[in-house]
Amino acid sequence: MKRIVFIIVTLMIALSLLTACSPASDIPDVIDVPDISDAEPEEINEPRELPPFLANPPTPRPTEILEEKAVGFMYDYESLTYELVWSDEFDYEGLPDPDKWGYDVGGHGWGNNELQFYTDDGNAWVDGEKLIIEARMTPDGEERGGRNVTSARVISKDKGDWLYGRVEVRAKLPAGLGSWPAIWMLPTDWEYNNTWPDSGEIDIMEHVGFDLNNVHASIHTLAFHHSIGTNKGSGPRHIPTATEEFHIYSIEWLPDRIHFFFDDDLVYTYDPTNYSNRVTFEEWPFDKRFHLLMNIAWGGDWGGSRGVDDDALPVRMEIDYVRVYQSPEINALIAG
Repeated sequence: MKRIVFIIVTLMIALSLLTACSPASDIPDVIDVPDISDAEPEEINEPRELPPFLANPPTPRPTEILEEKAVGFMYDYESLTYELVWSDEFDYEGLPDPDKWGYDVGGHGWGNNELQFYTDDGNAWVDGEKLIIEARMTPDGEERGGRNVTSARVISKDKGDWLYGRVEVRAKLPAGLGSWPAIWMLPTDWEYNNTWPDSGEIDIMEHVGFDLNNVHASIHTLAFHHSIGTNKGSGPRHIPTATEEFHIYSIEWLPDRIHFFFDDDLVYTYDPTNYSNRVTFEEWPFDKRFHLLMNIAWGGDWGGSRGVDDDALPVRMEIDYVRVYQSPEINALIAG
């Protein structure tokens, strides 16, 4: 009996302790959830401020597609004819004909660290049979434009400018270590980026005195030029009497290629499709007007690369004639 009473008393004490620790009044019947049904949308989902590069993404630039060049010209090369459109036979005396020739003047190195000063008053003259361009020392050591060598660079710009045709120059070249004669063409209007070599250069003839009687023909474009080691040309062609006798240096400039000739022997053809699957101005800027230049540089990056011998001065380039022909068939093709 005592044992039963003890168990009942123990249970009653435990129950009273449990009730004291967890009073029913402290346990809510329902959890109070905040009401957001009337909240303004921005209070619920306020937008985050994006960083500038995401808030204002740059507009994608379309890839520039350059115009395709030197394609679509259909003509029969073997049937082309040519007519004389411009010439100077140099059968007079005095300065070069001012209606046909002008000058580049100055002594700033001309982009090649050349040593001469180009003049317009004495280094080029006509003797009744030929044009003479002479590079020589200044008298009594007197400098001109900071240079002690003068020469001439005769140009046809704005007096003889052509698009396509055959250009012929019959000339005898100077010798002498340091001499760098050239017969060449530059763009008249510089329409491609207004700079070299983007608008092109056509070298009909170049010769350097340290490599006697080895003559070069070449082109320069944005894609192909000597400054990056990609220029295209004939390489040296040996003409044993280049500095002793007259020879004909010429080009046949067509809408899609240029042929180079020494004495009517084909020495090189520049066809841009041989170097690019899709030709643009970068390979073919030769669809604009060009003019002719004839000069003797002294020294410079190429002409002076083996040194210069001032004792070799004066040196002369003699030009028998300049003749420019154009093809009626090609003119009709580009006009149509």
